[in-house]
Amino acid sequence: MKKVAAAGFAAALSVVIAGCGSGGSGSDKSTVTLWMYPVIADQAGNKAFWDKVEKDFEAKNPAIDVTIDQQPWDGRQEKVTTALASKKGFDLVVLGPDQIPQYAQQGTLEPVDDVIAADKSAYLPNALTALTVSGKLYGVPIYQTITAPIYNKKLFADAGVTKVPETLAELKEAAPKLAAKKVAILDYPGKPEVSLNQSFYPILWANGGSVFSPDGKSVTINSQQGIDSLQFLLDLKAVGGLPENTASKSNDVEGGALAAGKTAMYHAATALNAEQLGAAIGAENVGVGLPLEGSKRVAFGIPGGLVVAKHSANKDAAKKFAGYIASPEVAASLAKESGFFSARTDVTIPDQLATSKEFAKSLQYAYPGDAHPKARQVMAMISAHIQAALIGKEDAKTALDAAAKEGNELLATGG
Repeated sequence: MKKVAAAGFAAALSVVIAGCGSGGSGSDKSTVTLWMYPVIADQAGNKAFWDKVEKDFEAKNPAIDVTIDQQPWDGRQEKVTTALASKKGFDLVVLGPDQIPQYAQQGTLEPVDDVIAADKSAYLPNALTALTVSGKLYGVPIYQTITAPIYNKKLFADAGVTKVPETLAELKEAAPKLAAKKVAILDYPGKPEVSLNQSFYPILWANGGSVFSPDGKSVTINSQQGIDSLQFLLDLKAVGGLPENTASKSNDVEGGALAAGKTAMYHAATALNAEQLGAAIGAENVGVGLPLEGSKRVAFGIPGGLVVAKHSANKDAAKKFAGYIASPEVAASLAKESGFFSARTDVTIPDQLATSKEFAKSLQYAYPGDAHPKARQVMAMISAHIQAALIGKEDAKTALDAAAKEGNELLATGG
């Protein structure tokens, strides 16, 4: 039967008062509640897809009664935290690598290594690594995102650059040639609201830097790699390689400098961004590259993982449903409908666009970011100081020393 609930007030209340997955309703069936989020942007398409998943699974597993509860992205962290603390609300939920460690450490999640054991080799290794904490897998990967550089072929050709930059060094070398044509080579979004995962961090990672120390006890953004990465941006700015408003610029393609032909490349774009750029300048003028290389190639990309609540009374049923969603057939359909990619290598996405196939080449370089319970708070601190550097208030070392100091104070206080 149809049980896809609308997100809203009732969903919020269910966090506190619903005893989902308890199996105590008097029915012989095992009940499983999944909190799903709009990974399929089209509302009608999202509903149709998950209605079918629910119907097909229940037809094959008549002893399991599934409820797919559609939740909004807004307030996800707070709702999930409340549900796990109160041991009510869901059996399964979709989480990312930046959220899982804190819950795993709190002991509120169930390891799911057994779900993928039979076909572990079919999953992208970096997807499994991203969802693993202390040697245990806590998320069954059902999709994978990836970013990659997109660029305006014509602008590079007009500037006499016959080889589009594939490395940070080549990007810096080509910048003055495009600046002479009044084009900024890098469409860098310095607005603090833009995640650093899609602005500064890919440059940091390419240079071998990281936000936190390996043990997670200190912020290392002011390492030499970090300083060099910020100086790279400041050097580009000095030669006209960044937009004039780069410190307050978003990463929107539609209506932005990239679509207007004022900038030539965005280094951390999505496949949707590429389609938007194609609509503005002509698909034939859009190129997709591999992640810009420094000492290595790294692209921001995260797997979406189905996690099982420790409090679930029907863990076996929940794991069975998670395995079904992660199966090649369902994973392929989800990738097609969502525009994301599969976290499996044995999946062929139906009718995949040529642009998406180019993005798929970067999946091997996917990195989910520096996982840490305080990653988001520290990111906000770093963003503010990078913006200060971009507007000329701080030099690279001063900016990142200050960001590291604030971040370390946060870690020390546990705030």
